[in-house]
Amino acid sequence: MKAAVMRATNAPLEIEELQIDDPGPGEVLMKTSASGICHSDLHVIEGGIPFPPPCVLGHEPAGIVEAVGPDVTTVAPGDHVIACLSRYCGSCDFCVGGRPYLCLAGYMGRPGGNLKPALTDAQGEPVAQFTSLSSFAEKMLTTEKSIVKIRDDMPLDRASLIGCGVTTGIGAALHTVDIRAGDSVVIIGCGGVGLSAIQGARITGAGQIIAVDAQPWKFDLARSLGATDCIDASAGNTVEAVHDLTGGGAQYVFECIGLVPTVEQAVQMTGRGGTTVLVGVVPMTEQVSINAADLTLQEKKVTGSLMGSNRFQYDMPRYVDFYLDGRLRLDEMISARISLDEINGAFDAMRKGDAARQVIVFD
Repeated sequence: MKAAVMRATNAPLEIEELQIDDPGPGEVLMKTSASGICHSDLHVIEGGIPFPPPCVLGHEPAGIVEAVGPDVTTVAPGDHVIACLSRYCGSCDFCVGGRPYLCLAGYMGRPGGNLKPALTDAQGEPVAQFTSLSSFAEKMLTTEKSIVKIRDDMPLDRASLIGCGVTTGIGAALHTVDIRAGDSVVIIGCGGVGLSAIQGARITGAGQIIAVDAQPWKFDLARSLGATDCIDASAGNTVEAVHDLTGGGAQYVFECIGLVPTVEQAVQMTGRGGTTVLVGVVPMTEQVSINAADLTLQEKKVTGSLMGSNRFQYDMPRYVDFYLDGRLRLDEMISARISLDEINGAFDAMRKGDAARQVIVFD
């Protein structure tokens, strides 16, 4: 099968022919129909998220089951599925306590202690899987506990967005915090995650939804998805502009980029007693400075949101229903549909801020 392989950090991905293993116990072989391109993949390429090459990135896929291994019960060949990096075990404290997105099973390798590489290159050398998925490839071998069956009438290119970006953004608004009708909300960053957070805020009934971005071309799109106001971050005085619009700061501020300056601004944009939600992934090598007085004297709260605090086997079919009944808008979010061969150009567009969400569509 054809795949985009990261052979080194800060280098273009290389299109190669790889071998993929047959599914073992608890595993599913899936034909990748589409994969969104997420900023977290760029973090890995640039070294902000350490992951050793050679590897195949990609973690926002939808596709069709080709084969299943022994003991698989929830899907069968021919099923349409979404795969998610929030792999769960079903028995740890996080899983049984209702927070499966915090389960550490995603770091455990293949089920049952199978040490055979899922992917190998033309020389027979192992190629690592990222988040047990690796969707920048024509096929994927993953666990049953990383996928969920969806309706056959859901277009798979749009379904792929639900695999990460949409679930992360909309879930941050619907699950991580408790937005009440009429609350003021700020979304920093109008990429795929931020646009999804805007929609989550709209679905909850937020009264004021302020989109902040340094690329003004995104504002018409943000408004069409639910933003009531937009602030051009490239013009400066962003914090002051938010305070002016909200009368002293927003009740909820979602940082959806993962940059130190915007995280720090997010806390400053949050009003007294409000909550800052860190959704974007800040590179692990960087530290964020927060004034303790913001927390003690103003009782602001800062919380993280991992993949939208998802229970993906329950949430993702609901998000599919939201799309098909018109509550969730995905068509507008796709900036471009590309082939796997065009992936490096897609990352260049991401670096420049020229795209909302790009989707690789496989034949």
